[in-house]
Amino acid sequence: MTRLWSTGPALMTLTMLFWAGSVVVGRAAAGLIPPVLFTLLRWGVGLLIVMPLALPYWRADMGALWARRWVVLTLSLLGTVVYNVLVYRGLHETTAVNGALMQSVTPLAVLAVGLLIGQRPTGWQAAGIALSLLGVAAIAAQGSWAVLVALRFNAGDGFILLAVASYGVYAVVLRQRPAVHPFSLLVTMFAIGIVVLIPMAAAEYALGARMAATVPAWGAAIYAGVFASFFATLFFNRGIALLGPARGGQYMHLIPVFGTALAVLLLGETLHPYHATGAALIAAGLVVSGKT
Repeated sequence: MTRLWSTGPALMTLTMLFWAGSVVVGRAAAGLIPPVLFTLLRWGVGLLIVMPLALPYWRADMGALWARRWVVLTLSLLGTVVYNVLVYRGLHETTAVNGALMQSVTPLAVLAVGLLIGQRPTGWQAAGIALSLLGVAAIAAQGSWAVLVALRFNAGDGFILLAVASYGVYAVVLRQRPAVHPFSLLVTMFAIGIVVLIPMAAAEYALGARMAATVPAWGAAIYAGVFASFFATLFFNRGIALLGPARGGQYMHLIPVFGTALAVLLLGETLHPYHATGAALIAAGLVVSGKT
């Protein structure tokens, strides 16, 4: 575990695997759980996991967290509320494949936000992003230019693109996080997010949205809480600390790769040559972006 904690590429790869699973699960649960409630349950499960681990550190870190309270608040709102509500809302109107493809644009959002505050990517990072985008395009096009041209996007894709933009800001602001134990930051972010989400979920309920209390629905919420919330957020924050927002954000291109693999393994879909081509280009982009 110590070796994993100090290896940025491994942490980011696992994060993208967990998030790809969350896209598939989120789409499957779109008709079972309203988006705000799903987000609330997700972070509620995550909070139950991290709270007993965080309390010994949180007490000692309260001063540092308060000193950077505006940074912590921004991270909490963007990372636990805005991003997830928009993604789950979008998955009610689009496919899991489109959702994964939209999220793979996150590296461009990170670069755009970085440019606005004076952070410029290296030549290798720009080349790596270009290669990875070619890989994403190959998967989206199914190896055919005609398919790529005919690809259609809808309102759900728009929600997910807004989520991507918010996460671009999150990844850049994360560099300003307080120097506290990772569990202290997680428990604070999760708790703030839940406080904000409770009245939003109440409003959603008042408007008639209901959860189907079935085993698949609860299973989706538990998966999202354990893997996509607790482990993924912990690993992402550490990965960005090790690699930086530009290089770390590049790993978002793995989401459509893992999403495709999960569809093959869990849904019985067929693996095609263009999947391998796209995955190879994305992997090459990750290697190139790591050069100095």
